[in-house]
Amino acid sequence: MADLIVQKVLNNNVLIGEHSSYGEVVLIGKGIGFNRKQGDMIDQSDAEKTFVLKNEKEQENYLKLLPFIENDLLETIITAIHHIKERTGTALNEHIHVGLTDHLMFAIKRLSTGLEMKNPFLHETKALYPMEYSTAKEVVTLIEKKTGIHLPDDEIGFIALHIHSAIMNKELSDVNRHSQLITSLVELIEEQLEIIIDKESMDYLRLVRHLRFAIERINAGETVEEQGNINSFLKSEYPICYNLSWKLIKVMQKYLQKPVYDAEAIYLTMHLQRLQKKKI
Repeated sequence: MADLIVQKVLNNNVLIGEHSSYGEVVLIGKGIGFNRKQGDMIDQSDAEKTFVLKNEKEQENYLKLLPFIENDLLETIITAIHHIKERTGTALNEHIHVGLTDHLMFAIKRLSTGLEMKNPFLHETKALYPMEYSTAKEVVTLIEKKTGIHLPDDEIGFIALHIHSAIMNKELSDVNRHSQLITSLVELIEEQLEIIIDKESMDYLRLVRHLRFAIERINAGETVEEQGNINSFLKSEYPICYNLSWKLIKVMQKYLQKPVYDAEAIYLTMHLQRLQKKKI
């Protein structure tokens, strides 16, 4: 393994090293920083975990966080991010090191004072991103096993959004905006059809996934194939659902600031009609 020069010892188990190819790298390992000082040579194989932050801003933000986080928790979060990378088999946007570390630090601090943050997008997140959600669940289990800190289900949802953001290389704010839009659309459906959708049901799962794919298509400017004369049939047979589908489309247009193709109304009407049929 490559030799590195010690740049800064953060504590006995974490230090910053200078790599000939990658620049600054973070090294984690039991006792790796003990008795070491700036300018010392160190073998990369001495570290249990190594990661590189190539983006200077991310590197700067990460280094600002480190003095405020206990070493055991830092090691656990780094282990968790390695697990996320292996579990998803994807190159993660390196912002996850800053974003997830920052989020978990403050989540744990809040919980220690008895403050629990409710996640308004929990059901939507679980339905939209099942792989990310199950990975986040594993992260929460890992944190509890390593630190004894139990994080509630709301936090699983927040962690899942961080994972999705890192996988898709999207800003977390964009991921949150789409979750917020879907929540608003589901609330409008429940209000207009006078129903409460079971958030654990397959119907809900199908609806939310359809809305997610519709949003992605609209953002990408993709067209949906027209289905012959079915448009006029749905309009006459299911006027409530058809009109509601157009209300939903208007909300999406306004929120996304992009045009929505007419064919989206056909597929939305079919989903809505299935929900209305089950109304008691």
